[in-house]
Amino acid sequence: MAKKTVKDLDVKGKKVLVRVDFNVPIKDGVITDDNRITAALPTLKYILENGGKVIAFSHLGKIKAEEDKASKTLAPVAKRLEEVLGKPVKFIPETRGAALEAAISELKDGEILMFENTRFEDLDGKKESKNDPELGKYWASLGDVFVNDAFGTAHRAHASNVGIASNLQESAVGFLVEKEINFIGGAVDNPVRPLVAILGGAKVSDKIGVIENLLDKADKVIIGGGMMFTFLKALGKNTGSSLLEADKVELAASLITKAKEKGVELILPIDTVVAKEFKNDTEFKTVSVDEIEDGWMGLDIGEASIKLFSDALKGAKTVVWNGPMGVFEMPNFAKGTIGVCESIANLEDATTIIGGGDSAAAAIQLGYAEKFSHISTGGGASLEYLEGKVLPGVDAISDKSCGCGCHK
Repeated sequence: MAKKTVKDLDVKGKKVLVRVDFNVPIKDGVITDDNRITAALPTLKYILENGGKVIAFSHLGKIKAEEDKASKTLAPVAKRLEEVLGKPVKFIPETRGAALEAAISELKDGEILMFENTRFEDLDGKKESKNDPELGKYWASLGDVFVNDAFGTAHRAHASNVGIASNLQESAVGFLVEKEINFIGGAVDNPVRPLVAILGGAKVSDKIGVIENLLDKADKVIIGGGMMFTFLKALGKNTGSSLLEADKVELAASLITKAKEKGVELILPIDTVVAKEFKNDTEFKTVSVDEIEDGWMGLDIGEASIKLFSDALKGAKTVVWNGPMGVFEMPNFAKGTIGVCESIANLEDATTIIGGGDSAAAAIQLGYAEKFSHISTGGGASLEYLEGKVLPGVDAISDKSCGCGCHK
């Protein structure tokens, strides 16, 4: 059943609770990347322009001790939101209580306030992260309707998403979450074919569910990154001192077999850039995956693999990419990720999706963000969505009416 979106709500004159994802990097009180703030603007502007009163809130980092509060306050975020929104944002440095309630009651139509980091509530028995029923009920009591526009936490059942939604009669997803559901859900459940998935990153264990689900959906699955060595080991190759999950070799072998049985092309690298030490400034060389020597570790895919992957991408109509091809943070081992990123970005007439995380950072850093159809804002959430899992933060939202008068 399709979920209600913010456009399905009558927000005029109503107090609209909006869970945003403003978990942005802050250094010495300065926001170093405000992408998540600007990404929330369409939803916030829509509610404000339609006469709603916005009560916005988010988490920021993890709060484990009282001293974490000083560096994890949302005060600089509210200030930045005010600048990009172009209208005053009243910041209340509380997560509950009389000051917050009074400020909400004074809100006029088309005005916005923001309250403090929801995870400040985690200091007292992890009330936010463990979806404390009383906290969810309290936050729900502050508004009339709820909009969840935080995809990054949609795979978690927290008080600030599931807790609020389950205590209010009407809730909806914001434009950002709606876009995520349409792009990622559409790519996996109803793709224009051929569908090619490119999976990288360090560990097979992080991506097992994704690989298994995509072997049922994709036409080709390309494997790179540190997890390629577990697959190469499964094929009987020597992997030297490369990252290896020895307890997952058997699983990798079964996935190779499953791909064959399903007629899915599972493509592994044919060469790798190896070094003796895990650092940028060290001796390195490119070798065939059949010639990795003991004492050497693979830290990137080689030129021949970049070409192999680029050729495999030709003609693709839907591409889902999650995870770098090598140790992207080190310039000497970033060429594989750059090459794959360029190949996807230059595809014509294809829907190209990045499943958040390091691949998103790579595309943005390389200046290719505009060339992708969609870059997900949630690493963990997009991974679980690619696995075919139900996301609690979305599941808790009201369903659209089926039109038969049953009000479901």
